Amino acid sequence: MGRVSVERHRREVEALVGAALTARGSERVALADALDRVLAVDLVAPVDLPGFRSSQMDGYAVRAADVAGAASASPVVLPVVAEIPAGPGVPAVLAARTAARIMTGAVVPEGSDAVVPVEDTDAARFGGRSTSAARGTLGNQVGVLVPRAVGEFVRDVGTDVRAGDLVLPAGTLLGPQHLAAAASCGVPGLDVLAPVRVAVVSTGTEVVEPKQVAATGQVYDANLTGLSAAARRAGAVVTLAERTGDDPAELSAVLERAAAEADLVLTSGGVSQGAYEVVKDTLGEGVTFRSVAMQPGGPQGFGTVHGTPVLTFPGNPVSAQVSFVVFARDVLERAAGRPPRDEEDRRTVEVIDSPPGKRQMLRGRTGPDGSVRVVGGAGSHLVATMASADVLVEVPEGVGHLEAGEQVRVVRL
Repeated sequence: MGRVSVERHRREVEALVGAALTARGSERVALADALDRVLAVDLVAPVDLPGFRSSQMDGYAVRAADVAGAASASPVVLPVVAEIPAGPGVPAVLAARTAARIMTGAVVPEGSDAVVPVEDTDAARFGGRSTSAARGTLGNQVGVLVPRAVGEFVRDVGTDVRAGDLVLPAGTLLGPQHLAAAASCGVPGLDVLAPVRVAVVSTGTEVVEPKQVAATGQVYDANLTGLSAAARRAGAVVTLAERTGDDPAELSAVLERAAAEADLVLTSGGVSQGAYEVVKDTLGEGVTFRSVAMQPGGPQGFGTVHGTPVLTFPGNPVSAQVSFVVFARDVLERAAGRPPRDEEDRRTVEVIDSPPGKRQMLRGRTGPDGSVRVVGGAGSHLVATMASADVLVEVPEGVGHLEAGEQVRVVRL
């Protein structure tokens, strides 16, 4: 088969992978584990919030009618007959023409219908506990300087949400604010979409673990770390991450385990035109290997291994990362319930030359004005420049030259 377009390969990959990832169901997780997960079902408030009348301010609970004539020149002076801290318990009913010192969040007593903030009183000292031997019969007074209407600075029952109200709709990508809302409703856990399980297999006798000493002819393996992290960021969970050499029997055993543990298998290396292409040799049946009109990342493969979808990426680290972004990220994010990414056009600040028969995916860095500059060259081994990039600059097939100032499509990393 000759070279195929990026669109065709992506379309066929998404048809294979997307069909396998559509019915994974949901799982219950604790709130602490729900960050960045996607809510599977609506969260409905089980209780009213607030569940009791509470004070919005540190101040004094009063009857609004008793302070209607208050002014700074002629304060309404009321005896302070109780002290109500935030916490459990029901305070005594507040009698007419009295006040209770109250803290933010504390229960507003029956008989009171307003709270006067401490700054609207002549209280010289508000902080600290009462020294009275009998709390609730303080014997001191407060001068109210500002009148208050009924309900002022009182949080009434259900003014945030009522029991049965929708708090979070299904499909919400859960952030800290959503977890706080769930916690405030007394909900200890949430039903979230079950994550896609991804296995990552890095191949090649020339790659070694970063903690090892690399001999001449060996390189540190960036793909196992990079592809595993990319899968997790796309909302998946990595169930297997292993490195193999160029022995087909060894790779076959790893792939069998990977297929049993994962919904999708990603491999790197062994898919080009060399004499030692272990992935090609091992997955000859059930996987289509082809050249895609993309640079970097031309050699690609897709199919199944032991019934599980597998995508085979090139071994060069930048090629592997670009391949994931172009062919795997979107389908994984959709399966995770993530919102679609917006496409963006930006102005390039330099001339770009590109091979006209291939889609060039250049690493780019966004400037303060939103323009983009290419970092590094077209080489698929330039890992350091990939680290400095925040976008991929896409130069379509058939476009061999772009002038500085022209608009280019970018893909966020």
